[in-house]
Amino acid sequence: MTDEAAPDRPDEPELPPYEGIAITAVRMVKTPAEAAAALTVLSAMDAIGFDTESKPTFMKGEVSTGPHLVQLATDEVAYLFQIVPGSAFDLMKPVLESRDIIKVGFGLQDDVKRMRAKLGIDMVNVLDLSTALRRKGERNTLGAKTAVARFFGQKMQKSKKITTTNWAMPRLSEKQILYAADDAHVALKIYRHWRSSSPA
Repeated sequence: MTDEAAPDRPDEPELPPYEGIAITAVRMVKTPAEAAAALTVLSAMDAIGFDTESKPTFMKGEVSTGPHLVQLATDEVAYLFQIVPGSAFDLMKPVLESRDIIKVGFGLQDDVKRMRAKLGIDMVNVLDLSTALRRKGERNTLGAKTAVARFFGQKMQKSKKITTTNWAMPRLSEKQILYAADDAHVALKIYRHWRSSSPA
């Protein structure tokens, strides 16, 4: 996950807000039945949005115990999985290890490492838009906020306060849920836009 919660520069033009995903389009997956339903939908996709959230570390040398939340998105729906003992997330393994489904997101290097280390999932066919969308001559990686401004001409709100909340809490707030869902969903939207506008 790429953190772009830095304040805007005062000389930047004000862009219309990016609306983001609606709460009605977010599914908190808690039961095996809900996970099986999500698996059916996700397995039919050619590409899905992917991201994770982890409880922040503040102490020097402290090792993250994340991911604590994994987000997978289709064009219409975002599925959120809290990684707790007994969760049904292991049902998603075939999707994440599928060579036929592209997993797209921003700043995914650590996310992929944590998926392997904590969950034993070896993700393949992962496309990190942070580097894929860089223009020729650009050195800095690109985050979702910058990509939304570039491709959609809109401003995506990225709250530092939400970014650093405790993602390991048993019950997440609506703001956390929408923030997390947007991270995965917007990546897929940007991927679709980028591919449709790229020369064949």
